[in-house]
Amino acid sequence: MRALSRLLALLLACGLVLAGPASSRAAGPTEGAAPPYDGDLMRLAEILGALHYLRPLCGVTAEAQRWRNEMQALLDTEQPSDARRAKIIASFNRGYSSYAEVYRSCTPAARVAVDRQLDEGGRLTHEIVVRYGGN
Repeated sequence: MRALSRLLALLLACGLVLAGPASSRAAGPTEGAAPPYDGDLMRLAEILGALHYLRPLCGVTAEAQRWRNEMQALLDTEQPSDARRAKIIASFNRGYSSYAEVYRSCTPAARVAVDRQLDEGGRLTHEIVVRYGGN
């Protein structure tokens, strides 16, 4: 979990490169083709939603808002267009609701799901930083 947090912080510190070139950031969110990392970003948003549901379910109450706050920080840094923002938020909500439909209590399978989400989220964050964060 610590590794995912560090990688998310690094991703945000790199400006996510996700916001695009400085000229387009100055003008605000832009429309157009999705960036090459968009699929990974959508999956990362879905993972954040899953963690927002699963971590408190499994007794990590100190993280009750942590993953939602990470999602908000990602959106604040990315500054997507309204349409893209809606897609990112829908991915987060899909991650949350898909686990809420399956798990009502913290089971061994839920703990395995948390571990998998943390591992995949860390891997995705690392890949995005390595591929697109090197300005």
